[in-house]
Amino acid sequence: MRNLFQKRRSIRKYKKKELSDLKIKRILDAARWAPSAHNVQPWRFLIIKKSSIKSKLAKSMAKMWEKDLLSDGLNRGKRIELIKSSINRFTKSPVLILACLTMKDMNKYPDKRRREIEYIMAIQSVSTAIGNILLATELEELGACWSCAPLFCKDIVRKTLGLTKDIEPQALIILGYPDEKPEPPQRIMLEEILL
Repeated sequence: MRNLFQKRRSIRKYKKKELSDLKIKRILDAARWAPSAHNVQPWRFLIIKKSSIKSKLAKSMAKMWEKDLLSDGLNRGKRIELIKSSINRFTKSPVLILACLTMKDMNKYPDKRRREIEYIMAIQSVSTAIGNILLATELEELGACWSCAPLFCKDIVRKTLGLTKDIEPQALIILGYPDEKPEPPQRIMLEEILL
């Protein structure tokens, strides 16, 4: 079991090999077994396989990112390089899974403090489901990488994919058969994370 956690890597390059719907369903089934606040399960997932939709989404997110990179002071050449890399990553991945949250069934409170805490609990719940997706992907002998890009352009993602206002994009998980073997990531020692 320990090997599963140490073996998992963020994979950004994939073989041009189609994923079976069965594998994708098993991965998302693992997500639904994640723990969640109040057992509300505030996650929703959109599977994106169609090239034209992946391209439209990647390009619409890239427009927003270019504005952010410009305000960060990056020169034109560097902006173009980063944006091209991002678009390629999303469009060349066989499958994208858009992880979203909904507050529909979360507790409703009259005060701002508890509403904010409830929202954070929903985010934590979706994050736990994403963690399950990443581990299930490893068990399926596939590769995946978690991208938080949708957080920076939620309205653009909603509009591009025709999502309703109550569905909030949180992350894109790119998924496929690995075409790279990244080195193990550096991790700080266990003793360093204990308080």
